[in-house]
Amino acid sequence: MEKDPLLQPRPSVQSFDVLILAAGLGTRMKSARAKVLHELGGLPLITYVCRAAKLLGPGKIYVVVGHQSAEVKNAVEIEVGDLAAFVTQKEQRGTGDAVMAARTQLQNTASVVLVLSGDVPLIRAETLKAFIDKHTSSRAACSILSVRLENPTGYGRIVRDEDDQFVRIVEQKDASPVEQQIKEINSGIYCFAPAKLFSALERVKPANKQGEYYLTDVPQILKSDGEEVDVYLHGDAREVSGINTRAELAEFENLLRRNTIRKLMVEAGVTFLDPSHTYISAEAQLGRDCVIYPDVAIEGKTVIGEDCEIRSGTRITNSRLGNNVVIKDHCVIIDSEVKSNSVVGPFAHLRMNSVIEETSVVGNFVEVKKSRLGRGSKSMHLTYLGDATIGENTNIGAGTVTCNFDGKDKHQTIIEDDVRIGSDTMLVAPVRVGRGAVTAAGSVVTEDVPPDSLVAGVPAVVKKHLLERTDEKKG
Repeated sequence: MEKDPLLQPRPSVQSFDVLILAAGLGTRMKSARAKVLHELGGLPLITYVCRAAKLLGPGKIYVVVGHQSAEVKNAVEIEVGDLAAFVTQKEQRGTGDAVMAARTQLQNTASVVLVLSGDVPLIRAETLKAFIDKHTSSRAACSILSVRLENPTGYGRIVRDEDDQFVRIVEQKDASPVEQQIKEINSGIYCFAPAKLFSALERVKPANKQGEYYLTDVPQILKSDGEEVDVYLHGDAREVSGINTRAELAEFENLLRRNTIRKLMVEAGVTFLDPSHTYISAEAQLGRDCVIYPDVAIEGKTVIGEDCEIRSGTRITNSRLGNNVVIKDHCVIIDSEVKSNSVVGPFAHLRMNSVIEETSVVGNFVEVKKSRLGRGSKSMHLTYLGDATIGENTNIGAGTVTCNFDGKDKHQTIIEDDVRIGSDTMLVAPVRVGRGAVTAAGSVVTEDVPPDSLVAGVPAVVKKHLLERTDEKKG
């Protein structure tokens, strides 16, 4: 069995920089959005490439931008921060022109230049590290990472001589019938000695209808100069594959999802009742003995504790759940937290940093926005809680609304511990309901409610002081 040369022992690498090509629109995506901004697993494609590059520990990560440069820069900076530097390809005239845009930054450096495409999301840092080390030990002017495909149609072929040495890269449209039978293709991943790279780029000619300058011409030019050009055949074609169409994007999404779910089942002890109808972000974390029902979507950096049950139709995004939480059918939870031993749903909506404290219950058709529901408290039916802070052991009756918006500004509602809010109560913020108070059904509360009192009416007024009534009974 042929050994992958990238897996063989290798020496330490010299300093290097990374150059990521991310300027193109990607016409085959049929989109107004730049290709590297299309999302896989909820993240832009270029995020994955930047993540792998960052793990290598380069001196700098240069990104060639063009279409939607501001958005591409933002995605890169989120992932790699100050490691990033940007160069602009003013006109998209091919990969050679894209690399030439970084000439000022790279030509005089002593570092190796690793060239990547921004649309290769499965590339691993381990593979790139091995490739750079091999290039450094060979002292070649250029190294090319290649793979074999059973169906290489559309890809540039690696042409070798009778001694198995590199001759040139030939594009599909220019390949002879014999060359079209070659299964070894160019992955588009290179290492270069920078001075020799840019010297060769100066001699690249746009010998095509598009008038584009192709980076694939550079290795042949270097070879003709007597420079050494090495090719390393990698064993995993999928890892170095780029995404060019929405169909390919869907295939990668499906692959990523399947791998994520399998890992959670095998390594984390999570049960998926129907894995083929469940979406889990690769960045999500799920604890042991969780049970995930069909048609659940867990997105972003969601963290779910142990022994949780997530039922069908639920979507959870960038949220945190404690242990032993039950999320019933058809809930939406976004940027919020549900603490241990709580129950949410069915048909509940939590958003904008809402917090459900331990042993609390949010029932059917309850919306909680930017609010906190205290420990042991309940809001069971048909309620809107917005910009509210609710204490412990409080019950919110059906049809309650915190009227938080006066047409211009949002205001806070504060409901203290041990409160009973009657059905169809309107709480007109800003307002506070004191500890142990009760509002009668249908009340419209426009002023603060004293502790341990019963209010009723429109507008609500104090009808009883509950502690006095209790004392009278004891007497």
